[in-house]
Amino acid sequence: MPFPSDEVLMKTAADVVAGFQAVFGKHPGYRPAHAKGEIFSGTFTPSEEAKKLSTAPHFNKPSTPVWVRFSNSTGIPNIPDTDPNGDPRGIAIRFHLGDRKHTDVISHSVDFFPTRTGAEFLEFLQALMGGTIGEFLGSHPPAMAFVQAPKPPPVSFATLKYFSVTAFKLIDAAGKETFIRYQFVPDAGVQSLDAEAVKEKGPNYLQEELEARVASAPIGFKLVAQVAAEGDVTDDATVHWPADRPIIELGKFTLDAVVPENLKEQKYIIFDPIPRVEGVGPSDDPLLEMRAAIYLISGKQRRAAEYAE
Repeated sequence: MPFPSDEVLMKTAADVVAGFQAVFGKHPGYRPAHAKGEIFSGTFTPSEEAKKLSTAPHFNKPSTPVWVRFSNSTGIPNIPDTDPNGDPRGIAIRFHLGDRKHTDVISHSVDFFPTRTGAEFLEFLQALMGGTIGEFLGSHPPAMAFVQAPKPPPVSFATLKYFSVTAFKLIDAAGKETFIRYQFVPDAGVQSLDAEAVKEKGPNYLQEELEARVASAPIGFKLVAQVAAEGDVTDDATVHWPADRPIIELGKFTLDAVVPENLKEQKYIIFDPIPRVEGVGPSDDPLLEMRAAIYLISGKQRRAAEYAE
């Protein structure tokens, strides 16, 4: 399936941004989705297996500085961490490659996406706005499955597993391509709260907990890749790959500090779903170009805006 033309793509992306703002309200200076978040800094250390699969610099250098933004869902900057609408939680990683170069990976805490295309996601938002979401979900099984997927409240951003959802290809020195989906596996293990425990938590418990955890000791995640087999779907983020597909460890993240001037940095940084780096390529998933356009539009809006108090 071909990508939309640039004109159609940008129009749809702008409509999605406007749709988020219609659902969640306009909050100048903040993202229209995953508005509430915080950036932490640390390093990424690749595995030997990563070096075999990809020529990318962050998979071949001894280590690479990273920023990692943890976030809640919705475009509401002050959404309580206890609100179930804050799921899925998000993670966005920037690998700082030096000389103003970088590459990013964006993931969330559910292992698939509700729609295959940006246009279909716009329909999802329009159904929310128009009060016809029940009809939309009834006619779109992947979206219904996404809404119904278990999303237990986490103990910490550091006790969640995150999934890239879209597929990418790792490219080795001989040009061999390996299709993968990233997963981020917490060193602390996956831990969630029951309903009673959540009632005891404050509205910012996830941010406060992670700040305290990092101040006490570094936190870690393994970056692993689920490897596609011949014939697996690589252009549809609503489709799961079979659970028996191999999992390969690509490296480790260690995070040890909150990035200074965090709100300012969050306003400025525009994460890019498309790798744009040697040794890693996009799949044909239509969400990649659409999400890149959405993030660019919302990023330009953030940079031009004054924060609303």
